[in-house]
Amino acid sequence: MDYYSSQITKLIEELSKLPGVGAKSAQRLAFHIVNMPKEQAKRLADTIMDAKNNVRYCKECFTLTDSECCPICRSQGRDHKTIMVVENTRDLAAYEKTGKFEGVYHVLHGAISPMQGIGPNDIKLKELMQRLQAEVKEVIIATNSSLEGETTAMYISKLIKPTGIKVSRIASGVPVGGDLEYIDEVTLLRALEGRVEL
Repeated sequence: MDYYSSQITKLIEELSKLPGVGAKSAQRLAFHIVNMPKEQAKRLADTIMDAKNNVRYCKECFTLTDSECCPICRSQGRDHKTIMVVENTRDLAAYEKTGKFEGVYHVLHGAISPMQGIGPNDIKLKELMQRLQAEVKEVIIATNSSLEGETTAMYISKLIKPTGIKVSRIASGVPVGGDLEYIDEVTLLRALEGRVEL
């Protein structure tokens, strides 16, 4: 039996499809949206559609951006010879919050996971190898400390080693099974500073 009108039920259903939003949170959000002033609700809807229509991958590092190249890749003040490889844009943001990494990034958009049918061709590895044709002195692998992250790190290391480019892995301090986006800046910074060559 439906407790609400079909419109509210539909809104709750759509909101509950978002990651991390359960049935109760979806219900709370739906009522909040319905009770918003009309202009505020329209602004929210327009912002969602603008992001959906305008956000794309940076042509260099593949993070999400609304221009051809993201601000990090455009920056002349960054060390373009040092590339940190991360699994997703949230991990990039976590490292940027430390304010200490001066290189650039490469976002894989996933990790190798044979169990889930994700192979090397399903993430941005080919694009990483193309970037290494330019003058690069170090690749820092900052994938998560999960089985998939470790598998990806070892695979990347084996691909890059023959090129003569230094390959390092972020140090421990990042707990095994932990996602980088949830780890505090000090731990991330220690992991970066304590990286080891592979």
